[in-house]
Amino acid sequence: MFDFSYRSTGAFDPVFHSHPFYEVYYFHEGRCNYLIGDRIYNLAPGDLILMYGMTLHCPKIDSSVPYIRSIVHFDPAILRFYTELPQAVPILQPFEQFKNYRLCLRGTDKEEAERILLLMRDHQARGDQVGSSRLLLAFIDLLHFVYDRCQTQLNEKRELPSDKEKTVQDIVALLERKYTDDELDMESLQRELHLSKSYLAKIFKEVTGATIFEYVYRKRINEAKILFLLQPELAVTEVGFRLGFKHLAHFSRLFKQQVGVTPERYKRQLKDDRSGLPATGVQHESV
Repeated sequence: MFDFSYRSTGAFDPVFHSHPFYEVYYFHEGRCNYLIGDRIYNLAPGDLILMYGMTLHCPKIDSSVPYIRSIVHFDPAILRFYTELPQAVPILQPFEQFKNYRLCLRGTDKEEAERILLLMRDHQARGDQVGSSRLLLAFIDLLHFVYDRCQTQLNEKRELPSDKEKTVQDIVALLERKYTDDELDMESLQRELHLSKSYLAKIFKEVTGATIFEYVYRKRINEAKILFLLQPELAVTEVGFRLGFKHLAHFSRLFKQQVGVTPERYKRQLKDDRSGLPATGVQHESV
């Protein structure tokens, strides 16, 4: 499976979606928050995003300006003939190691990426077998370019996790599944993980520097920001209940602590931004 669209301006359904193949997304121009899992990326022209498989994602665009992007969807199996050659560069390693990753290309790097994408478009336009083959070869060149720009991060020494870190990874994995449960508490974590409450609390704080429920509430508030952005019709109370808060006052207090404004004011600021009113100071997370 290989699908390439160059400088696409077409409409899309603004909903979270996922797919079983890899994606290379290049942002040419527009105003866009790209939501991938629980992260919000504020995009600038020249940003290139790698996406690995089934992570939920959705672009949130400003429709008042052109939204232009180039996208490649591909099954990594189509590259097996190349990646299994002796001395082949592991061009899929950035996808496999980082899962989802953004490269901020500027200057000559941006020019080179756009040159390769344009060349891919020219090969695709031929519409024959030679054009298809050269399109794939040009895409392989793009993956080499991406791999090259990821060298520093890829070559960082990554030590195997200790037993403590493995246990914390298990805790985090469980929290990712259960964080919206309004009955989530230390007793339920103890039952699920077969470890004492005191040990779970101690080891999580030791490894992460945060308590378990500091992590849970940070996750919930970030998800609330995403829901306010994607589904502005939802009431604050509904968002709070969806994310496991039993009491609106608790949700509002934590939201203001983390974001700096109440959820009601945050919603109003997003509405003003969508209406083209002067900026109100809403800050979205970026990485």
